[in-house]
Amino acid sequence: MSLRIRPAAPADAALVLGFIKDLARYEKLEHEVVATEADIARDLFGANPRVFCEVAEWDGKPAGFALWFYTYSTFQGRHGIWLEDLFVDPALRGKGLGKALLRHLAQRCVAEKLGRLEWWVLDWNQPSIDFYLGQGGVMQDEWTKVRVDGEALARLGQP
Repeated sequence: MSLRIRPAAPADAALVLGFIKDLARYEKLEHEVVATEADIARDLFGANPRVFCEVAEWDGKPAGFALWFYTYSTFQGRHGIWLEDLFVDPALRGKGLGKALLRHLAQRCVAEKLGRLEWWVLDWNQPSIDFYLGQGGVMQDEWTKVRVDGEALARLGQP
């Protein structure tokens, strides 16, 4: 049994979208997925990508992914990585793939002298919370997520 982590390639757009849909189904948020394969291809593999993806393969077959982008901390004066999505095929969980994907991103942070690696976890997802705590994650309960989208975003964005 072998594990390999590699950067996603343009031919992986459908695979990445499939993982996104699988994650959304697991998180009971499938109704929120409106991304298309063309969106993924444009944003990950276009002329000026601002989001990146690593694919985990188990025995040569896609088994999970980590989709991420760079952030910036004004307090640290350093960039960081925001892990937008991490997903491992449920049939392959427990084999160290999620840990390997996190380690891969942490190694990037260290190599690039980035200040931190961050992500969200749903408050009901205790298995993931336990996993993240086991990897050294620290819950940031004092912060509250804020979002503006849809009609509210259109109104806010009016000149």
